Amino acid sequence: MTRILIALACLCSATTQAASFNSLDALSQSQFRAFAENVSAATQYKAIAPAEPLGVVGLDVGVSVSYTPIDDSEDLFDLASSGDFESSGLILPRVSVQKGLPFGIDVGASVSGAPDTDIKVIGAEVRYALLEGGVASPAVALRASYSLLQGVDELDMNTMGVDLSISKGFVMLTPYAGAGAIRTTATPKDSVTLGEEVINETRLFAGVNLNLGMNFVLEADKTGDHTSFSVKAGFRF
Repeated sequence: MTRILIALACLCSATTQAASFNSLDALSQSQFRAFAENVSAATQYKAIAPAEPLGVVGLDVGVSVSYTPIDDSEDLFDLASSGDFESSGLILPRVSVQKGLPFGIDVGASVSGAPDTDIKVIGAEVRYALLEGGVASPAVALRASYSLLQGVDELDMNTMGVDLSISKGFVMLTPYAGAGAIRTTATPKDSVTLGEEVINETRLFAGVNLNLGMNFVLEADKTGDHTSFSVKAGFRF
């Protein structure tokens, strides 16, 4: 686990991000909405886990990193940061924990942030196994999630999501996929030109979980027009 944390730190330190998003008034209303859509895709809650429940004694602890390319057709992030944003995407390292409870219920939480920016995120989820899965049958789960953006003085943003996922284990390998809906509320603070945006989008995601004693996950998700890629390592039992 120590090696993974070091690798993530090196990856993040290699980016050229150094931005505080304190110039939102430089955006038009339509640009602000596009900016919020992109930030939402990066900061929404990402479980990065299959549908099968953990069980009463089960636990999933991991560190992950997600990369979401930015829409730079109008230099939105550059404008919103007074010209200080120079990266081609948002990178968010994340620490997460998920715990199994009785009756097929799992709960989870995560903390993340984009290095060298003022973006920080806390998130939580609750998941219910509609089907717990078995040797011949898949697991199916319904999940509700919430994430809250912090650290950006000029922006209040929260994202609520609901999704349905399915997974089927094959020895150590468990592929999974899901679909759902995301609702983001983005409110500019103390702005004289911008108003609140409420954004409703669909989300599709797919991944594969590999448990070799240490657990590894690769996942891709698409929210609206924006795609994110995530890798996670930790322990799941």
